[in-house]
Amino acid sequence: MAKGLTRAQAAALYARLAAARPNPRTELEYVNPFTLLVAVVLSAQATDKSVNRTTKDLFSVADTPKEMLALGEEGVARRIQTIGLWRNKARNVTALSKALLAEHEGEVPHDRRALEALPGVGRKTANVVLAEAFGEATIAVDTHVFRVANRTGLAHGKTPAEVEAGLMRITPPEYLRGAHHWLILHGRYVCLARRPDCAACIIRDLCVYPAKALDLARTKASAATGAKSRKKHPVK
Repeated sequence: MAKGLTRAQAAALYARLAAARPNPRTELEYVNPFTLLVAVVLSAQATDKSVNRTTKDLFSVADTPKEMLALGEEGVARRIQTIGLWRNKARNVTALSKALLAEHEGEVPHDRRALEALPGVGRKTANVVLAEAFGEATIAVDTHVFRVANRTGLAHGKTPAEVEAGLMRITPPEYLRGAHHWLILHGRYVCLARRPDCAACIIRDLCVYPAKALDLARTKASAATGAKSRKKHPVK
């Protein structure tokens, strides 16, 4: 089994991420729990930036389940067709709006089981909503969190559920509320999938990523090559 971080190392890792981003929050734009739920559903296999561009128009005409249902599936589809899987997502958004009106008086439920029973809502989406809208100490595991947790040794697992369980065990209570945001932002901007920027990583000395040394060496070599090129061809 791959080496993991100790509790003390995990606490140090979170302390550094917290110092770098004291007030982490989702980059998805929303105005209420319902629009947060819709935005997270739309974000599957899409970037937050692309979702925000789409929801700016969508939420201007429908920011409640009643208004969304009034748009209808085709009306929603027309407004979200710039993001991936838009037809299926339009179907889910209208279906979950109908379910919220029929079963929850138009309110987003503060309950995991009820959230996961909604069309298009899985555990990750439920965790995001519970944490962001209701302040619960949950950790949603998306591709970024999954990658960072496994690479750093914070929590190893072959499935999101295994990684989530590992993160919940090792994350100190004082960092639980921000853990998802710190890890997702670190994965999005530093610990990239294909080319992690280990040289810029503030937790690299704690990380157990085996290719870390190679990435650091590659960065130094690239910098040295650039310096030599500038020396041979100085800017006039």
